Amino acid sequence: MDAVLTPKGRATRARIIEGAAQVLRERGVALATLDDVRARTGTSKSQLFHYFPDGKDQLLLAVARYEADRVLDDQQPYLGRLDSWETWYRWRDAVVERYEAQGDQCPLGSLFLQVGRSNPGARAIVVELMRQWQQYLAEGIRALRDRGLVGADLDVEQAAAALLAGIQGGVSIMLSTGRSTHLQAALDVGITRLRSGPTGG
Repeated sequence: MDAVLTPKGRATRARIIEGAAQVLRERGVALATLDDVRARTGTSKSQLFHYFPDGKDQLLLAVARYEADRVLDDQQPYLGRLDSWETWYRWRDAVVERYEAQGDQCPLGSLFLQVGRSNPGARAIVVELMRQWQQYLAEGIRALRDRGLVGADLDVEQAAAALLAGIQGGVSIMLSTGRSTHLQAALDVGITRLRSGPTGG
């Protein structure tokens, strides 16, 4: 839809999505209503349905995409500069800080539960988020390899996938327990394994 909107229209749509994200974080997906979003964003009912003609589910998907983008944005600038061990540890701290600040509530997970994980749009958002995240990690590992900091024979994609899986497992446990211990362990062990290769140091 963005392709056919004017710059002003894109700005209005983005403002609605951002406002809706704030409402959903505060009230929860189950309790938040379109009236809450209208009140927060100062939009009329007709204006809201102009940008989201399919109603709440379409808006929830847009917010889910916004929240998915935030997952990666909150890890910057380190996620895009994983070319030294110092940067890897700064990224590690940024990930832990992000999820500790989030607490035991996952806006993205709540959105997917509301929309339905079988929804093709929701599934596509998750797939794209994981693809981009793993790509960043793989590029960082390649940067280390190019500098001779990890073994030349390291399977980059497998290492990136394993690290991402560890993060997701740690986050899942944190959402259940409210403690980041497992997330920290997954990151520390993942980075240590990279460093323990033939030339890691």
